[in-house]
Amino acid sequence: VMATYRFSKKAGEQTVIHLQNVSKTYHSKSGNVDAVKDVNLDIDKGEIFGIIGYSGAGKSSLIRLLNGLELPTEGIVEVAGNRINEVSNAKLRKARQEISMIFQHFNLLWSRTVRQNIMFPLEIAGVPTSKRRARANELIKLVGLEGKENAYPSQLSGGQKQRVGIARALANDPKVLLCDEATSALDPQTTDSILELLADINKRLGLTIVLITHEMHVIRKICHRVAVMENGRIVEEGEVLRVFRQPKEEMTKRFVKQLAEPEEAKETIEHVLERVKEGQVVRLSFIGDSAEQPLITEIIRSFKVDVNILQGKISQTQEGAFGTLFIHINGDENEVEKAIAYIQSKQVEIEVMTHV
Repeated sequence: VMATYRFSKKAGEQTVIHLQNVSKTYHSKSGNVDAVKDVNLDIDKGEIFGIIGYSGAGKSSLIRLLNGLELPTEGIVEVAGNRINEVSNAKLRKARQEISMIFQHFNLLWSRTVRQNIMFPLEIAGVPTSKRRARANELIKLVGLEGKENAYPSQLSGGQKQRVGIARALANDPKVLLCDEATSALDPQTTDSILELLADINKRLGLTIVLITHEMHVIRKICHRVAVMENGRIVEEGEVLRVFRQPKEEMTKRFVKQLAEPEEAKETIEHVLERVKEGQVVRLSFIGDSAEQPLITEIIRSFKVDVNILQGKISQTQEGAFGTLFIHINGDENEVEKAIAYIQSKQVEIEVMTHV
């Protein structure tokens, strides 16, 4: 089980990424495409920040603005103390050494060994061979690839390839690590191991990490804060636990339901409603310590009601537990109402799905 690393902004905490009224428009013969629209965003030192959205939301364009591969049509982009959209080409190259990136398909050099891949950025930077090798050996140990130093990418699993990508990205000791759908090509178990590695690196090095993804599991697993993108705009932003508990926008609700309300839950509830002619089906949302309380036991002991658990799930976020539980409460109408009032008194959010 991965340890939970808490993030809290300290007084005077340094803002590492600052976007102010940033827009990006691509021009083509068929017309203009507004990929990023009036984005304002601040990401702090040592934070793991997630940006989530479906294809076409503008995530990839936004990350290209952060590393200077694209310049904004309007607005200010500042990363690690450099105003990316204003520096000269020479300064931009130097600024990019502060910003590293890992990719969905790894982007390794297939003709080079693990160690040679990790040494490559240092070679470009003109670091002497002995120092390159020593740094590569440090990073090989950090990402758990001991014994694979002389292997080629074709001899590695997907997770091992991504570990090489992470080690290579850390070679120049960057201030910011950008992850562009970095776990999308991996199976769930390997994804979790890579996310745990990123969380560990964040904790050890104080590295600021920005994750671009379409998977809410990735956000839930390691991010401190999240921004939801839709049609080039950030439609919602906040601490992950707050966004999970009280999503405001429809797009955010869709993402949260990926984890909180699997399709089988909906099918179970519909099946129960077809058969049950009395009582209430309710959705309970737990947060933090309330997710670990014996609530159902207390309801059954305290009130003359029957409780049927339909579906439930508890997920861990960086800031604590978040859970949902669908239950059917049946009995005398007054007793059911008392049970619901009791649930509300326990600081558990409750939504009546139906009243039959």
